[in-house]
Amino acid sequence: MSAGPPGALARMRPLLPGLLAAAVVVGCGFGLHAALGALPVMTLCVLGGAVAGHLLRSPARRAHALRRLDARIAPGLAAAGRTLMRAGIVLLGLQLVPADLAALRLQGVGIVLAAVALAFAGTWLTARLFRLPGDEPVLLAAGFSICGASAIGAMGQARGTARDASTPIALVTLCGTLSIALLPFANEGLGLAPMTFGHWVGASVHDVGQVVATAQTAGTTALAAAVVVKLVRVLALAPVATLGAWHARRARGPAAGGARAPILPLFVVGFGLMVALRTTGWLPDAALEAGRIGQELLLGAALAGLGYAIDLRTLFASAGRSTGAAVVAWAWVAAVGLAVAHLLSNGSFMI
Repeated sequence: MSAGPPGALARMRPLLPGLLAAAVVVGCGFGLHAALGALPVMTLCVLGGAVAGHLLRSPARRAHALRRLDARIAPGLAAAGRTLMRAGIVLLGLQLVPADLAALRLQGVGIVLAAVALAFAGTWLTARLFRLPGDEPVLLAAGFSICGASAIGAMGQARGTARDASTPIALVTLCGTLSIALLPFANEGLGLAPMTFGHWVGASVHDVGQVVATAQTAGTTALAAAVVVKLVRVLALAPVATLGAWHARRARGPAAGGARAPILPLFVVGFGLMVALRTTGWLPDAALEAGRIGQELLLGAALAGLGYAIDLRTLFASAGRSTGAAVVAWAWVAAVGLAVAHLLSNGSFMI
């Protein structure tokens, strides 16, 4: 019998410092959210990871101790951005409430899904016109059209291009955070009814937490309407990620070296199974609440890892092109979302 640790434990040991660092960032994110309230936890996790990476990797701070710390925590943070992201996306499926989705009726769901397609296409085209490199246009389109940084991580995993995710995550976090302040300000001039404003927020703001933070400024009616529309957008994550993986396989062809991403990624299957499990109504409230907390912790740690990979110096060096693409895409998605809001509020799509 071997006296050494099992293989799995031996592989986990180098990752522990980075996973602990991700847990610290998540803890700080929850603490700051409790103190500030306005910024969602997921946004704070991305920002926390990005700031930590910048401080440890900045050339002006490359002391020996910081280089050693960076070397120790980087593997675990990278693993968090991969593995914990997949696990968090699976648990995200438990947050889709079929009864809430049914409130939109079939026509309303179709309108929201059509808006997702328009937002995706417009963002992808904008990113291409601004010549964003690599797979960044597809990842940015997923984030702006579906559910922010979580969708970018899922699409990057599905397509095998997670290495290109850092800039899109920074951009979608920036624009989603701006929405928290700008959409309520714009609504003062537009004078939208609370439900219409909620539909607008749900159809155009990126991250789920950002949707809640923005919509609650107009009261509970706006918040409920925003969450329902947002859940339909989240539902699009599985088919869009699957299509993204299929397109990546076709584009690379059989001659491409290395392992090819599966057409239907396993975490997408898990997401669908969780949606189906929630639909059965078998899970007690305590299990659903545990799933919600687990999803927030896993996605928070994953986004801390992805944030750590953001190179702020490179991002700032190309700030004009990247930020220009993000602002144009943000305006496009907001315009599409406003049209959806008027259709949903003025039509006969709600029960």
